[in-house]
Formats: sequence, structure tokens, C-alpha cells
Amino acid sequence: MSITESSIILRFFLAIWLGLKNAAANSGANRLCLRLERGWRRLLSGSVLWRFAWREGVVSKAWSGSISCRLFTAIINIPCAIVKALYKVGRPVWDASLFCRLLRALGGASFFFMGLFMMVMLMAPHSMWNNTYALLGAMALTALFIAGSASRRQYRLELDTLGPYMTIYMAFICLALLGSLSTHMSLRFFAFHLTSFLLVLVVVSSIHKYEQLQLMVSLAVLGLSVAALYGCYQGYIGVEVVPSQQDMVVNAGMPGRVYSFFDNPNNFAEQLEMLLPLDLALFLNCRWRGKLLSFISLCLGVAAIGFTYGRASWIGLTLAVLVFVALLDWRWIPVLIVLGLAAVPFLPETIYNRILTIGNTEDSSTQYRFAIYDTTANLMKDYWVRGVGLGSDIMKKVFQTYPTNFDGSYPIHTHNNYLQMWGEAGIWGILSFLGLLIWQLKKSVKAFQAAADPRVKRMLAAAIGAFCGICVIGLAEYTWFYPRNMFTYWFLFGVIAACVKLVKAGKAANA
Repeated sequence: MSITESSIILRFFLAIWLGLKNAAANSGANRLCLRLERGWRRLLSGSVLWRFAWREGVVSKAWSGSISCRLFTAIINIPCAIVKALYKVGRPVWDASLFCRLLRALGGASFFFMGLFMMVMLMAPHSMWNNTYALLGAMALTALFIAGSASRRQYRLELDTLGPYMTIYMAFICLALLGSLSTHMSLRFFAFHLTSFLLVLVVVSSIHKYEQLQLMVSLAVLGLSVAALYGCYQGYIGVEVVPSQQDMVVNAGMPGRVYSFFDNPNNFAEQLEMLLPLDLALFLNCRWRGKLLSFISLCLGVAAIGFTYGRASWIGLTLAVLVFVALLDWRWIPVLIVLGLAAVPFLPETIYNRILTIGNTEDSSTQYRFAIYDTTANLMKDYWVRGVGLGSDIMKKVFQTYPTNFDGSYPIHTHNNYLQMWGEAGIWGILSFLGLLIWQLKKSVKAFQAAADPRVKRMLAAAIGAFCGICVIGLAEYTWFYPRNMFTYWFLFGVIAACVKLVKAGKAANA
């Protein structure tokens, strides 16, 4: 604060900001917005649709006290129970052992090591990365948490906190493996789902206060910032144009698309979309040093996602920011839209021209997607109930038994997260997945409304926005084709669940 007070420039901009804020608060436009908000609240709160959307579902309501919840939670916590029992019996030995004390201390900081894991994963070059590292890392994090639970009575793997649909979804993932047309080919992809599940479980179980969550997210954002810096460097020196990644006619003159450490520009852009909103929350929540670092990271990330020329990710990030702002204060949405439109003339010409191609049916990538959807329809006629089994490998093999695309090629995936899940796990798999997403978004918005800590509120709003953005991207891309994106997707899911948990803990403490 002393730096702010002693800086003429900062005091000048602070005075302008406070003046605008006070003027807006007392303006007629603000009063009109408040009347509109109250009117819409009265209109919606009594509607059937509103009650249906926000009611506590039968399954969700019955879950916490059900035998199934207690049984599955007890089964998954058997390792924690064994470690606690061993500690209770041999406590003098544990307390006397330097190694055991160190292991327990490290286990209590599982959230820190989760952040380190994400940081390393986001900084690892594609040529050096192996998805086995993610599985081993997730298993090591889980084991570390279990070791840390020995002397911590409240520490446990909180499967019940994740709600009923996570358990149902994982059950259908297991069934999709067992019912696969080739269990051997699906086993590798089951390992990706297992890795993702363990990451979510450790994130939600290891977070007990906001400071832990902020440190974990900060480390992940640091890894993203390094990737963004390298992406900006690629954009500066230029990368080779890959014709398969852009229509050379519609996008004439567009430079090569940067990919940083992720092999493909779309993969990189999706990572940025999922984590940049969390960086924005850090910017708002941190003190001035943290604000400065977060601001630099945001600038690098925005520049990098521009250099990717990833249209779907641009749309996803725009939606993420709009959801974030709408949750915090929806009255800023018109201002944001006006500022966005005013910024269009100042965009680099190549980015402006790329934006104009959104929705262009002459673009070869757009045409290719619709060709893939047509081919997928043939597969779904035969496998819409049971699915073909987990993974794009088995789906690619099945695609080769149907007519080709217009260019004589076969798809390697459906180019759509939801079609892919349906094709792999069948109708019950996609329904459980959609149920999980809807349930989590409902719980998170309710938690946002009830949150008392503004820091948790901002982080939750950012995570909800980012998750909405990646869900929309999933309509045009199969975002899990690159497993590192899948792991970040579920890390983001875990951040939302951890925020909801903190809100509940806060309410219980104040009750």
C-alpha cells in the first residue's frame, strides 16, 4: 500500500477508477440495472423451469446418507484406515522416525505437490513427455496424501464430496472398458481416466483452506506462464505453416500457428483457455506483488492464445470471461462488450482476418468436421447403446469398417467431446457424463451465491467460467485426444469441487 500511496501515477489512475466507480454506482443506468435485476429475479424465482433447474435432485439428496455412498467412500478409504491404524498402534516408532515424520509432513502438503505436478506437466516439452508420468504422478500424489492422513484424523479421500454422479460416471467408464470391442486397446485410455479421477480426488481431499488452493493454482499458472512465454517466443521468431492445420486459401497470409510445448496449436490454446481465468482470479485476489506477476502472466497468456489462431478457444475464453464477469457483477457485461467491439480495429490484421473465418462454411476445417459427423452417424446407428469401448484407437479401427470421408480418409475421432463419449461408453456413459457436468455446475453456482469469502467467490467464478468455456470448445473439438488437456480439464473440475467444499465449510463454521 505504501508503494501505491507514494506513486503519483498509481494515485492518478486510482483516483480515476474510484471516480468512475462512484459515478457508476450513483448513475441512472445503475439504478435501471438494479430494477431489471429485481424484476427478473421475481419473474424467474416463481417459474416451474427455475424450480426444476435449482431443486436438489432425488439422487443428489439421497446420496450423502445412502448405503452406497458410505460403502464406496469406505472402500476407497481402506488405505487411509490401514495407515491410521498402523500409526495408532506404532505411534512411538512413527514419532521417533525422522523419515516417518517427514513423510507425514509432506503428505499434509499434498496440495503443494499437486501444484508442482501441474507446473511440471505444463512446462514439459512434447518430445520429453510420456503420459505414463501422469499416471505415476497421480498415484504418487494419492499415496502421499494417504501417508499424510496417518496422524490427521480429518484427512480422508472425499469421494462423497464429489457427489453421486462422479461414482456413477466412473462405474460406466469401467463398464466401457469391460465391454470394449478390444479391451487391450482400451486399457491405455482407461489409465487416462484413472489418472484424471485420482487428480480430482486428491485436489478436493487435500484442500482445507483458501490459502492452500491459491498456492496450488499459482503453481499451475506458473507452469502455464512458462509455456505462454515460449509460445510468444515462437510467435516472435515464427513457426512453420502446417497446411493441415489451416485452410491456405481462406487464411491466406496467416503465419504458422504456435504450439509451445503441446505439439498442436489447438492443444495449447485449450490449456490457455482453461487456466487463464484462474490467473485472472489470482490477479484480483493477490496483493500488489502477486497482482504484478499475475498481470504479466495474463499478458503473456492472451498474446500466446492469439498466436495459436485457435478460433474455438477464442470463443471459449470469451465465454469464460463473460461468465466470470456475469457472476461477479452482470452489470459490467455491456461495458465489456462495448470495450471488446472497440478493440477490434486495433487487433493485428492476421487475427482480425482469422476471426472473420469463424462460421465460414468454405473453410476446409469446418467442412471436414461436418464430414466426420456424418461418418460418426453411421457408427452410432450400430453402437449408440453399448459404445465401442474406451479410446480413439478402437474407434478409429471401427471407423474403418464404414464408408470413408469425402476425401477418402477415415476419422481418428469424432471431433466432439460428447459424441466421442457417447461412441465410446454408449448411451449410459454419455448420460452419466452430462449428469456429472450439470450437477457440478448447479452445485458451484449455488455455492457461489452462498460464498462469504470474496477470494473463494472470485476463484469459483473464474473456474466456472473456464469450465463453461472448455465445455463449449468440446462441441467443435475432441479436447481429450491430447491426454495432458484431459488432465487439466479434470484438475479444473477439482478446483471447482474444492471451492464448493470451502464454501460449505465456511457456512458450517458460521452456523
